[in-house]
Amino acid sequence: MNLLEDLEFRGLVNQVTDAEGLKQQLENGQITLYCGFDPTADSLHIGHLLTVLTLRRFQLAGHKPLALVGGATGLIGDPSGKKAERTLNTTDIVQQWSDRIKAQLSQFLDFEGENAAKTVNNYDWIGSLDVVSFLRDVGKNFSVNYMLAKDSVESRITSGISFTEFSYMILQSYDFLKLYQEENCRLQIGGSDQWGNITAGLELIRKSTEETVKAFGFTIPLVTKSDGTKFGKSEGGAIWLDARKTSPYEFYQFLINTDDKDVVKFLKYFTFLTKEEIDGLAVEVENAPEKRVAQRKLAEEVTRLVHGQESLEQAIRISEALFSGNIAELSGEEIKQGFKDVPSFECEESEIALLDLLIAANISPSKRQGREDISNGAIYVNGTRETDLQAVVGDAVKIDGEFTIIRRGKKKYFMIKWK
Repeated sequence: MNLLEDLEFRGLVNQVTDAEGLKQQLENGQITLYCGFDPTADSLHIGHLLTVLTLRRFQLAGHKPLALVGGATGLIGDPSGKKAERTLNTTDIVQQWSDRIKAQLSQFLDFEGENAAKTVNNYDWIGSLDVVSFLRDVGKNFSVNYMLAKDSVESRITSGISFTEFSYMILQSYDFLKLYQEENCRLQIGGSDQWGNITAGLELIRKSTEETVKAFGFTIPLVTKSDGTKFGKSEGGAIWLDARKTSPYEFYQFLINTDDKDVVKFLKYFTFLTKEEIDGLAVEVENAPEKRVAQRKLAEEVTRLVHGQESLEQAIRISEALFSGNIAELSGEEIKQGFKDVPSFECEESEIALLDLLIAANISPSKRQGREDISNGAIYVNGTRETDLQAVVGDAVKIDGEFTIIRRGKKKYFMIKWK
């Protein structure tokens, strides 16, 4: 299976400007391609992962990927897919975010070898561009009617769009022209919402060069779930690639909870498993969905890819401990990850009667109820049922000297933090 056939199998081909021409270029030898990532936050999220991994697929097939960090366009704002203007950030903030995103991209692309990847920042050529040169040399190639016809602009006409965001298309087009001229870049890829910007870049290349243009545009579907909602959001917000913003355990849990209707599609999107392996997992979903074999494989493959083997093992260990109730087997760091969002209470004493702790931490509403909870076996300390009304919580149940986990009933967890 060649590259384009593999991309088709995985459902990663949305639109191509010249499918036959691109096929010939790919078959004739190595090409250079790029994808842009604007620094609108200090981390990429899981939605970005699809285009990053598509760059990786091209690289594995022998082609040279350029990862463009939009240090300049990140200061402007892309109207694509948004109903309102982006909040503009300072140059310093955008630069910091650009550096962090550049570091993240280096996790997934190989920067050594004959087809070594390269990161570029469009601030290097846009930041020093004066307004007269921009208008004369670049802006003159775009008619207002042409720009208004693009979906990314047309969808914002009624609600309003500033000249700043209106000009984004021209700046991204200029990126493609510069990379075409300086890096011999022949292909731009992006999400389906970037189709208008990509084709505008091809138009600028055509108007700015005398040679016969051999450049192409390629878009990938935006990732949605079977219910039509956007992929990449949880109750806590976006699923980030930065472990400081979304822990490996949260990342793993997000993926393992994938719906049966979506899991095969996401295995194709986000893993490098072969067609045969994915077809086998599809059979598992069909015949034994309750075993969730495909979901576990998806969570393992993608968590390992993003966070590494050690973090994957940690995420699995936390998941298994929570399922079995063996909380005491976890480390303090694992407790932080697994119980990040449960109610917590800071205890200033070195030890405290369990009954008093239930009241102080608002685990039980009254002493009478607290006694009943303990007597009835509804209270668990680090996963162990405690029925002694005289029990004391102290050093023996402090995990790494920092935490104790109290559970009331089947699902109500509370974290005790010891000072």
